[in-house]
Amino acid sequence: MKSNLPPILLTSCVVVSDHSVSLKDENSRIRLTIESIEKWLAISSDLRLVICDGSNFNFSRIILEKFPEVNIECLFFENNKELVGLYGKGYGEGEIVKYALLNSVYLKESDFFAKCTAKLWVENFFECLKCWNGTFLCKGYFSNVFSFKKTQFSYVDTRFYLVNKSFYLKNLVSAYLNVGGEQGLSLEHCFRDVILKEKYKKIMFNVPPVICGVGGGSGTYYKNNLKRRIKEVIRLWIVRRNKSFNFLFT
Repeated sequence: MKSNLPPILLTSCVVVSDHSVSLKDENSRIRLTIESIEKWLAISSDLRLVICDGSNFNFSRIILEKFPEVNIECLFFENNKELVGLYGKGYGEGEIVKYALLNSVYLKESDFFAKCTAKLWVENFFECLKCWNGTFLCKGYFSNVFSFKKTQFSYVDTRFYLVNKSFYLKNLVSAYLNVGGEQGLSLEHCFRDVILKEKYKKIMFNVPPVICGVGGGSGTYYKNNLKRRIKEVIRLWIVRRNKSFNFLFT
């Protein structure tokens, strides 16, 4: 069973260089990352986890104390602080994923992986995994879905996605280099632009991922009450029926 599941890459940055984020306390960021690991292991003890920190923080000792029976790969290196401070956490995340792909044993052993921001987990992970298409699966955010204005594909939710390694290295590994610029693009916008430029089809989840935990930008837990979940299902249903966007869905 274990070999059939993709490893989960948790992108971490305990010591922040992007000072626009609300959650800066290092102890809180460590504690919340450990919480997310506990939640992932509760989803399935067969999951292989790779935590990669871009601020040179080594989780190995804490992981060994908290999870002595679990094999969790811990990687760490130093992001380019100056560029992350200039362009934001999306630039740092791009560096982290790239580093993990070059150095992780678990990622080297697998054809595809799930990427999730540290401090978060996906409650319906296995439901999302059922949609796997062999290349890339993500959640897109579409604006004006519930209004009379024209619906727009605004950005890709980069907190969580499933991706084939070869696809990522060919199409997405350098996307973070376009963060910032005259248009002030985020990593989420850069992923969207790759999708639209290459006209990729069937790359979006048919079910909304239920992402839980604390967002580093806001410093608060996401609200995933029943009302919000129903709204997300309805939003997805409407977008999938839109002729301008239905090619994006599996």
